[in-house]
Amino acid sequence: GGWRVGGRREGGKEGRKEAGNERASGGARRLPGGSGLGAQSGRGSPAPAAMDEERALYIVRAGEAGAIERVLRDYSDKHRATFKFESTDEDKRKKLCEGIFKVLVKDIPTTCQVSCLEVLRILSRDKKVLVPVTTKENMQILLRLAKLNESDDSLEKVSEFPVIVESLKCLCNIVFNSQMAQQLSLELNLAAKLCNLLRKCKDRKFINDIKCFDLRLLFLLSLLHTDIRSQLRYELQGLPLLTQILESAFSIKWTDEYESAIDHNGPPLSPQETDCAIEALKALFNVTVDSWKVHKESDSHQFRVMAAVLRHCLLIVGPTEDKTEELHSNAVNLLSNVPVSCLDVLICPLTHEETAQEATTLDELPSDKTAEKETVLKKNTMVYNGMNMEAIHVLLNFMEKRIDKGSSYREGLTPVLSLLTECSRAHRNIRKFLKDQVLPPLRDVTNRPEVGSTVRNKLVRLMTHVDLGVKQIAAEFLFVLCKERVDSLLKYTGYGNAAGLLAARGLLAGGRGDNWYSEDEDTDTEEYKNAKPNINLITGHLEEPMPNPIDEMTEEQKEYEAMKLVNMLDKLSRRADVKDLHQDGG
Repeated sequence: GGWRVGGRREGGKEGRKEAGNERASGGARRLPGGSGLGAQSGRGSPAPAAMDEERALYIVRAGEAGAIERVLRDYSDKHRATFKFESTDEDKRKKLCEGIFKVLVKDIPTTCQVSCLEVLRILSRDKKVLVPVTTKENMQILLRLAKLNESDDSLEKVSEFPVIVESLKCLCNIVFNSQMAQQLSLELNLAAKLCNLLRKCKDRKFINDIKCFDLRLLFLLSLLHTDIRSQLRYELQGLPLLTQILESAFSIKWTDEYESAIDHNGPPLSPQETDCAIEALKALFNVTVDSWKVHKESDSHQFRVMAAVLRHCLLIVGPTEDKTEELHSNAVNLLSNVPVSCLDVLICPLTHEETAQEATTLDELPSDKTAEKETVLKKNTMVYNGMNMEAIHVLLNFMEKRIDKGSSYREGLTPVLSLLTECSRAHRNIRKFLKDQVLPPLRDVTNRPEVGSTVRNKLVRLMTHVDLGVKQIAAEFLFVLCKERVDSLLKYTGYGNAAGLLAARGLLAGGRGDNWYSEDEDTDTEEYKNAKPNINLITGHLEEPMPNPIDEMTEEQKEYEAMKLVNMLDKLSRRADVKDLHQDGG
């Protein structure tokens, strides 16, 4: 899933209902009925929403900081999981928002500020409430509390961190739900202020929540305004800044210009680091969404660094399987924006340690066990032609998992298939490795190509999928692995499955595509060579020879059939003679 602007995917799959910024775990649900204004959270029946708002509004207008904090904390506890509001109470909520902003400009304790902001965050889920309260003055109040003013030089007071986080959450909701707030964001140069705040907390892991919601707000701004994407990319140097945020989240240690050290036995990312990384990936997607061509060498270097960071991302895991998949999904989306010439950093030469490990493993096998040595080499470190292919193997596994899900192919599957197709077309080692994994030499051709559980079988089934986009990209991927040669593709898929692609390419009569590939030839196995004469070219599998019906006939039946054939030929001959006479007479 993902955001879409102009038909393109925009980042990850965060909650559209509320800009994805709420952590609504815990908290009491509001039950119908109530026991009047004095009802307490968790005791008896909670008060109706209108009464809660009347009570809160009364205290906010007339009470002191301690009373305000208590009543707003009570309101927040009751409505933490409320996302739909009664239209009849709309006016009360507007007045409560206005009252909270008036309290926030006063000199009140930090805990009271947090309570005010928590309630404002809940109320900002209602778009109608935001119309009168979204003013430049109120936006500046939130910017000040979020430490987004240039005059705030540092983030030293830990006690202020909850206020900063809640202010950023409020801004996320307000910007997402209010067009006026979006315009004010441009006027107040909010993107630049957010980048400035990121630089203050770039290498400080104890303020991950601040970074996370700063990045989420950057993502929303770049999603809603194309002008901000350009500003982030060039004026604010968003590409190197956000890449450094990812480096910090992953604790990357560089071993070469575009290679990082991978600790396969290390701990998974923490939930906070994972959330920060996901938000940075989504923001980077929007910043790089139009970066198909590299015009300067500096651009090429930046994209290669980012691709190397994404390679590292693919080789690590999050705190849960779902979080790992979300992390890798956003990495795949971002890799799709990287110019294909810069994707060579996804593979790298084996390190000395890896080479030594392979040599040690292979030395344990007898010298005549060549096939076993090749198997060990592939299984241990995903090596091809002296290159480490772990990241490509992760992408291949990710693709297969998305196929196995059986739904949302256009959003979930096509990005990774497109990425693997472009990598294969541009980089020979990647194509040959994927060909080895997806289309190994054929041995058993007794089943149709679409029948079975291998990656090849799954992709061939997609070639006849009802979704045209899915069908095209699956066929294109296999076609590229076959070096765009029709005869090679038909060998693995059968003519029936490949007909759609070949018709679209004008290759129904055979031939090859327009792109150039190396001329090394595929070698067929002995099993395939022996079965080839009996393979049905349409279905792509071995069929038993059809029995000859004449073999089971008696001599009389053979003579009868022969006479029938003679009579039919005689009739055809007579018709041809009559036709010729008419033409001569005409």
